[in-house]
Amino acid sequence: MIYREFQGKQLSMLGLGAMRLPLCSKDDADIDVAKTKEMVAYAMEHGINYYDTAWGYHNGQSEIVLGEILNEYPRESYYLASKFPGYDISNMGKVEEIFEKQLEKTQKEYFDFYLFHNVCEINIDAYLDEKYGIFEYLMKQKENGRIRHLGFSAHGSLEVMERFLKKYGHAMEFCQLQINYIDWEFQKSREKVALVQSYGIPVWVMEPLRGGKLAKISEEYVAGLQELRPEESVPGWAFRFLQSLPEVTVVLSGMSNMEQLTANVKTFETDAPFSDEEMKHIKDMAAKMVGRIALPCTACRYCTSKCPKGLDIPTLLELYNEHIFTGGGFLPEFGLMAIEKEKHPDACIGCRGCEAVCPQQIKISEAMKDFADKMK
Repeated sequence: MIYREFQGKQLSMLGLGAMRLPLCSKDDADIDVAKTKEMVAYAMEHGINYYDTAWGYHNGQSEIVLGEILNEYPRESYYLASKFPGYDISNMGKVEEIFEKQLEKTQKEYFDFYLFHNVCEINIDAYLDEKYGIFEYLMKQKENGRIRHLGFSAHGSLEVMERFLKKYGHAMEFCQLQINYIDWEFQKSREKVALVQSYGIPVWVMEPLRGGKLAKISEEYVAGLQELRPEESVPGWAFRFLQSLPEVTVVLSGMSNMEQLTANVKTFETDAPFSDEEMKHIKDMAAKMVGRIALPCTACRYCTSKCPKGLDIPTLLELYNEHIFTGGGFLPEFGLMAIEKEKHPDACIGCRGCEAVCPQQIKISEAMKDFADKMK
């Protein structure tokens, strides 16, 4: 197992994410405890010492099941992470109640790592509002040793992250971001990494396989990868990309079965970052994959001056691109929740004034109608 140093600790670069544990039925709360126990045993045996859960994973059962299983191992043999569920605004006034319940659910006296969960457009104002006392309370728990390291995860824009870091960056010890070779440019992960690095904050990775979509890609792309690394698996390429980023400390993978776990452990037994040629190939491949689906908006904003409804067209097109590329997902929904209802894509009247000045000749009105239809 590859390890990365963090404040004197040796963290396994591969962490086990407990958001997609094996199930006994289609009910997301119905975790297969026996199979999960086998997976944790294998992970422990093969050097994984970082385990990541959260309040909402598996409808609240992830913390319970993972905490119970980890009780079978010495407390000093693993690092456990959980998060304050600020993705739900109704939780903002309940930080003490939720934190105490999380320790109870996991049967632990402290969390090694604890995060502000999913800093994004819909919750940034609440996270920064001191009336809720979230930051103050979590810092108090850190002083009391019930949180060893405090950080945050983010799916929000650069602007949202900048606001959060401007206020709390001095106290953040790590940041969890969605990073993979697609999102390095598509979701501006490269710029987000540079931002947190400017605060001296190390990076944790979530969604390294983009919800499994990078585990299986078109054969035309596979052929090119195999020419460069004949023995490397397709998921392996995604993980090697992250091994090639010096800013990355931990890579969290939500593994649903033993097959995925064993394959990922095998990949992280060796540190094999890309050569310059391999890095160029994977970035070119990512650009081609995105380019075949995404609209080529450059956010020049010529369109916005011609929109009689005052729509933020570049932002809407960015969310539309994400929806199309992902085939849905939660990011477009979260993004729209942060925009006034009267500024949603269904407000477009199809006047095409925006299209007359678009340098990329994007059929914006058609995209807005399609986006509105898809979000019904």
